[in-house]
Amino acid sequence: MLILKDVTLTLTRDLRTLVEDFSFSLQPGMKVALIGEEGNGKSTLLKAIAEPETLHSYMEIQGEIITSGEIIGYLPQVLTQDTLQQTTRAYFDQHVDFNHFDYTDYYRLLEEMGFPEDRISESVLLGSLSGGEKIKFQLLCELLKRPTLLLLDEPSNDFDVKSVQWLEHFISELKIPVMFVSHDELLLERCANTIIHLEQLMRKRKPQHTIARLSYAQYVENREDRIIRQTQLARKEKEEYDKKMERYRQIYQRVHYEQKTVSRQAPSAAKNLKDKMHAVKAMGRRFEKEKEQLARRPDFEEAIAVRFEDSIAVPHGKVILELTLETLQAGETILSRDVRLRVTGPEKVCIIGANGAGKTTLLRHILAELQKRNVMCGYMPQEYSEMMNPEQNAIEFLTVTGTKEEHTKIRTYLGSLNFIPEEMHHPILDLSGGQRAKLYFAKMILAEAEVLVLDEPTRNLSPLSGPEIRDALRAFGGTIIAVSHDRKFIREVFERVICLDEGGLKEIPAASWYNESS
Repeated sequence: MLILKDVTLTLTRDLRTLVEDFSFSLQPGMKVALIGEEGNGKSTLLKAIAEPETLHSYMEIQGEIITSGEIIGYLPQVLTQDTLQQTTRAYFDQHVDFNHFDYTDYYRLLEEMGFPEDRISESVLLGSLSGGEKIKFQLLCELLKRPTLLLLDEPSNDFDVKSVQWLEHFISELKIPVMFVSHDELLLERCANTIIHLEQLMRKRKPQHTIARLSYAQYVENREDRIIRQTQLARKEKEEYDKKMERYRQIYQRVHYEQKTVSRQAPSAAKNLKDKMHAVKAMGRRFEKEKEQLARRPDFEEAIAVRFEDSIAVPHGKVILELTLETLQAGETILSRDVRLRVTGPEKVCIIGANGAGKTTLLRHILAELQKRNVMCGYMPQEYSEMMNPEQNAIEFLTVTGTKEEHTKIRTYLGSLNFIPEEMHHPILDLSGGQRAKLYFAKMILAEAEVLVLDEPTRNLSPLSGPEIRDALRAFGGTIIAVSHDRKFIREVFERVICLDEGGLKEIPAASWYNESS
């Protein structure tokens, strides 16, 4: 059994505590979802359980983490560059115990995951696998260990829709307990029976955690109801208290005035007023004690604020993109043929398809075509490092003119995305995946881009930020061309859904899409 006793995780550089006095035991049958905003310690907590030695250079771990007798299967969110340079065969041989290898399980998992056996080879680098293939391959290796518990950090990242549906079924049917981090709200709703919510209050100076034996949907609903009820109660009690205090101040001022004006020749009146003032002060002390008992406004982490300029409005019917490709290729490999895409006006178009179908490759062709047409567009790649200097900090990444006014605007906007001042000056390399995603959103918003080209934009964002992101993009007055497997995101934002396969692009009717992915 996994047991955590009074665990505290502190970043040694900032002396900022991510998790404080956290105690929890993972019981049989638990499907635990770790949720919270980016940078709140979800991945760090999983790593502290599975690979604590990797944190020692920048994290202080206090308390007890008891894993004796457990075989832990761990899927990290990010692989190191050294690992990506390994061949899949070398990685497989390192991570699988052949003394207890079960070929039946091996071939069953390969078939269930849809992972080709020939991808495990001395000639295939791990880094050359598609995003979805990397996750399936790592998960295969971890499951062949016959783990007694699983720790999964963003397991649905880069999965196509069918793979996510398989993952939902897999987690739901697991006979061993699992702790997982995911941005996919449907995955959370359908799989989790316990929620651990990590929050950072008071501008990330006060960590708070909540443990609830509820489904994700129940937890979110209960949390929202609790916040509303507690806020209303606190407001009502504060209003009633303020009325009492106003009456008290009036009485105090009247008695005080009478004391000052009473005649010195009326000692009995003076004594009466003195007694009266004594009673008034006693009333004040009683009210001060009452103040301590007032219902407090609930402590909770504020949602991020994402909003595009209302002035952005692409005219209906305006041709934004006309793309024709005889072949879509990655190197010498032909992924698709006869690819045609026309986008007009403020359309919102989402491209879906199987892992390895070439969606990211197609998106790069689309971006190049838009740049040829001098379209003002913002781009968010799937691999954030593609357009980020890891040594820059957040402010430097967003700076264009370098003016004082621009820096003030950048800091203000980063604050609305829950960046604290210290994080604004951290190298991008040290930021979480979700924080880097927020930087891309900030860059597109500050640039007032009219066309957004987005590759899996929600893949690293907190599910609690999901509604805010969807609302902002749905209200965006420009054009969006995106690749995504986030089913809620697709349903709520996009008017057109197009599937890429070897035969090109095919429009999918909305009703058909909803039925397939529900």
